[in-house]
Amino acid sequence: MARRSLAPMLGAAVVAFSVLAADIPARAADAAPQQITLRAGSLIDGRGGVQNDVLVVIEGGRIARIEPAAGRKGDYDLPDMTLLPGLIDTHVHIDSHFTAEGRIANPLEPEPVAELYAYENLYRDLMGGFTTVQGLHSLSIGSPSDKPLRDAINRGVIPGPRVFTSIGAITEKSGTPDEIRAQVRRFAAEGADVIKLFASKSIREHGQQTMSDAQIAAACGEARALGKRSWVHAHSPQAVTAAVNGGCTTIAHGSAITDKEMDLMAEKGVYFEPEIALVSYNYLENKNKFLGTSNYTEEAFEITRNSIAEKLAMYKKAIAHKNLRIVFGTDAGAGAHGRLVTELIYRVQKAGQTPMRAIQEATVNAAGALGMADRIGAIAPGMDADLIAVSGDPLKDITALARVAFIMRGGNVYRNTPAAALPPAATLPAL
Repeated sequence: MARRSLAPMLGAAVVAFSVLAADIPARAADAAPQQITLRAGSLIDGRGGVQNDVLVVIEGGRIARIEPAAGRKGDYDLPDMTLLPGLIDTHVHIDSHFTAEGRIANPLEPEPVAELYAYENLYRDLMGGFTTVQGLHSLSIGSPSDKPLRDAINRGVIPGPRVFTSIGAITEKSGTPDEIRAQVRRFAAEGADVIKLFASKSIREHGQQTMSDAQIAAACGEARALGKRSWVHAHSPQAVTAAVNGGCTTIAHGSAITDKEMDLMAEKGVYFEPEIALVSYNYLENKNKFLGTSNYTEEAFEITRNSIAEKLAMYKKAIAHKNLRIVFGTDAGAGAHGRLVTELIYRVQKAGQTPMRAIQEATVNAAGALGMADRIGAIAPGMDADLIAVSGDPLKDITALARVAFIMRGGNVYRNTPAAALPPAATLPAL
């Protein structure tokens, strides 16, 4: 059965869903008030700075100034909270979900159903403190809902995180270099924010390079000529080297790379987006919902289990490279939305990343990789008012990031919950 778009139905359906959702004030979908003040006990600005007892003044959806509170209260008064930039996940699969029967959704599922599940995923991510996500096309399930959802959220019709999307993906089957350049132009004309490449197989199939060096260079070069970023799925050292030399913007995964490839990325200024925990734990936790579909075999799950230690070791090497620009991405699909922050917690607790650097990977670094460093990823005058407040100090206890009490995007408040009403901090499932 071919997918049939009923996008006009989406707006009414998701608005109805949103009305039932907790913690969203009635004005959340309205235009941001002209001025809002927000007082916080402490502030982590995303760029490495920390301030205490501050008043943030927001005008027209942007941060106007940051001042000492000096005893003043704000319209939103959070004296016991830590304020941070809204978190950014640069790699999610927005409409990947489980069906009511408890299986991973089939790509031929009716599109209105997929659109509603996709919106549910976005809402969960927003409530988890992620005010920006990037949806990257998967080979196993398409993402036709990314673009209409992105556009509806941007219009202010529905609440949600800012969305970037690749719309589709380039693979070794996309044709000659000239045919690939034409495909990149088509994606750009259809509204893609980023060009996604699959330069290697999945880690479940050992991750060998699949696209030729010429194909990779054609895709990345055409993207760059059009002012678009390129995001490359690559696991093996060979695939990563080809993508970096081909002029790509960002490498995703890199599970098998060595110091040599890390040095090359650092030298060329290429962003690196490793996923080392949530995606693997999620697959193993939900094995029965994936098993038997696409390339999810018993062997693939054994590879996934064994890859956890490999990826952890790789990431420990990566954070030792001073000039390597690491960004935060989870590769979240069905079962992982709403708990993206567990990847960040793992980076600190298991890999030894410092809390400040981990936060920067999910804020200022991620914003840079999205080409949005002048708008998001930091708390500073002139930046969009994408802000979250958490109960506790994440520089002392990184799990505080799982206790999100306040969420603002573009000056609109979507959550304002007393700390006492928050759930316990999220934890990764045990293997």
